[in-house]
Amino acid sequence: MYSIRSVPALLVLIALMHFTGPVAYTQEVWSLERCINYALENNIIIKQQELNTRVSENSLLQARMNRLPSLNANTQQSFNYGRTLDFATNIYEDQNTRSFSYNTSSQVTLFNGFQITNTIRQNDLNLMAALADLETLQNDISLNIASAYLQILFNKELLNIAENQLEITRQQVERTRRLVEAGSLPRGNLLEIEAQEASDNLRVVNAKNQLTLSYLTLTQLLELPSPESFVIEIPDFEDVPVVTPQYEVDPVYQAALETQPQVKSAEYQVASSETGLSIARGRRSPRLFLSGSYGSGFQEIMTGPYADRETPPFAEQIRNNQRTSFSLGLSIPIFNSWQVNTAISNARIGVMNAEYSMQRTKNELYQRIQQAYTDVVAAHENYLATEKALVSIEESFRHTEQRFEVGMVTTVEFNQALNQLGNTRSDLLRAKYEYLFKTSILEFYMGNPIIL
Repeated sequence: MYSIRSVPALLVLIALMHFTGPVAYTQEVWSLERCINYALENNIIIKQQELNTRVSENSLLQARMNRLPSLNANTQQSFNYGRTLDFATNIYEDQNTRSFSYNTSSQVTLFNGFQITNTIRQNDLNLMAALADLETLQNDISLNIASAYLQILFNKELLNIAENQLEITRQQVERTRRLVEAGSLPRGNLLEIEAQEASDNLRVVNAKNQLTLSYLTLTQLLELPSPESFVIEIPDFEDVPVVTPQYEVDPVYQAALETQPQVKSAEYQVASSETGLSIARGRRSPRLFLSGSYGSGFQEIMTGPYADRETPPFAEQIRNNQRTSFSLGLSIPIFNSWQVNTAISNARIGVMNAEYSMQRTKNELYQRIQQAYTDVVAAHENYLATEKALVSIEESFRHTEQRFEVGMVTTVEFNQALNQLGNTRSDLLRAKYEYLFKTSILEFYMGNPIIL
């Protein structure tokens, strides 16, 4: 049985986005737009990707904050035994002391080979790539929803075709039964047409099962608890024309390069890897930094030669022992176990890998557009040929049906004609859906809205 899933889902999203419907779930009709919006708001995978995007936002914020000075404070209460620095004489003595101290320090990097600047730029590019990845994921989820939605539409049409064919067969069963009972036809004719009825009934049962499964698939994608009371909106494709496609691969591809988020993500990742190379090279540069500190302390001699000395008050010692320092430092990397060179080499490899990934993404996009273009042309030709064939087959079936009713055609011949009619109608439906879907792919890649 033909499956809509064999059609790239991208076209589905664009082809049917103009259909709208009620927004309530229970016993209400769901349009494609409603299904997609619901999935985008509730899909767990999308929520996880949004969290990943927030992590990228935090990384960018942290990179920007790294420009600011660091500021740290610490305090400690100490008990010292043995030779200890005497705060009053600034001489080490054999004594036991209790001391308290606090210190505040700050440091800011003035220059480090533009590593901070490049890190900010790299994290900004990573955020842009994450946002593009989120958009790509949203497109993928939307396309899966749209594919399942159209699978329901397709299965509904197949069910209608099967039911119509079953109704025709049932009418012939009743007519044949009356003729057999009247003695005008042998009983074998009735058995043959009843076998056809059983076959057509089986086709209806299978079509219903496929329709039920397609409803289940869509509700599972939407993460709804049950397909019960779930009904989709049925768009009308009857008046949609099937015209000669007016497309060329290269213009569509050029337009797609400007609109598709997976291409943008790949480009951002290349730029990010190039910035990463600049960061790695920046590690060869000296680091210029400014630092400062402020602190004070209190000391009490517990035992020792000066234990009987009066201990100055806490506030007085804190005031007298204040110390402040400022320093301008320069750190020059000379040799660090080849770590800098290794980081630069790995960064170069990362740039080449990102470029290959971008080219692969573009190649895959071009191949999909080529395939879509070929499919549109083939679908158009197939539709025209099938439409023409259906006209002849419908006329032939009417003729066969009339001859069957007067006993000029056997039951086997009638069944063959009926099956051929049903198959051709299914082929025409398939061809039209194929044309609409493939056309929608190309329109989507060109960034144009679809008006059916």
